[in-house]
Amino acid sequence: MQGSDDRIEDETDLVQTYLAPLAAGAPGAFGLRDDAALISPEPGTGIVVSSDPIIAGVHFFAGDAAADFAWKALAVNASDMAAKGATPFGYILTLALPEAPTRDWMQSFSAGLRQAQESFGCHLLGGDTDRTPGPLTIGVTMMGSVPAGKFVPRHSARSGDHVFVTGTIGDAALGLALRKIPAAFDDVLSEEQRAFALGRYLRPRPRIGLAEALRNHASAALDVSDGLLKDLRRLAGGSGMSLELGSVPVSSAVSAALTHDENLASLVLAGGDDYEILAAVPPNAVAGFKQGAEEAGIAVTRLGILEEGSPLEVRDLNGRFLDLQRLGYDHFA
Repeated sequence: MQGSDDRIEDETDLVQTYLAPLAAGAPGAFGLRDDAALISPEPGTGIVVSSDPIIAGVHFFAGDAAADFAWKALAVNASDMAAKGATPFGYILTLALPEAPTRDWMQSFSAGLRQAQESFGCHLLGGDTDRTPGPLTIGVTMMGSVPAGKFVPRHSARSGDHVFVTGTIGDAALGLALRKIPAAFDDVLSEEQRAFALGRYLRPRPRIGLAEALRNHASAALDVSDGLLKDLRRLAGGSGMSLELGSVPVSSAVSAALTHDENLASLVLAGGDDYEILAAVPPNAVAGFKQGAEEAGIAVTRLGILEEGSPLEVRDLNGRFLDLQRLGYDHFA
């Protein structure tokens, strides 16, 4: 682990020095001095729960800055909250460490958590710390609130719904490629474009501001974590649609990479880690959804219209059908 040799040898010291301050402002957390947290939902709301761990060597590099993967651990869960139309309010943290961390490392890690929870509007409520013979593992279970009856499911899209996606797609996959091979695309990307792509990989930005528009106008939604095509198929259910690669919103960095090598289309369509939101919106709610997104300051792009019984077809920039054997990331493939 990064940091000096001043290692923390007492679990209580670790929790009370670096994690308990993150619970300040959450009465039910009891300063992380109890064995459980107390959650009192607001009248007329439901509690949405999502759990997404991240593991060194799978979701991040152990050599990355601790503040970055601490941010990511919260961001991937806050993204699920946003897609359900929920507002995050708290999270449980399970931190499994392969060795006693240094104080510098814990300071960086807790700073990343603080930056993320201040950005997403939530507090640490509790959790546990453990030693593990395996890689560093950060488990987060996040909770959010949603007005009664306004939860946005994943599998309720209907034929005729318009499919929208937020932001741009493929940036994180490009950032991962740059993280693996720093010299990649040296003659293709500017320093600004490289920094943008790396930033999108290291610190995803969940679209929390879109929650209200989703609650009010979407029939179904999910976040793009495993790849645009894989998550689009999940959203579509028994329906399909025709998707043009040129209609997928991309950043200038991804556009430059595609211009350099059109075979990188899979980077855009199946790369994963975007943490943008896919939403199915009924035709009569499209105008309201777009207005709500604009008011939230979140760009949305229409990808197509779902059609029952139709396949999911994708054409490249030259109008040729793309091979869809690999739709996205799979932990067990």
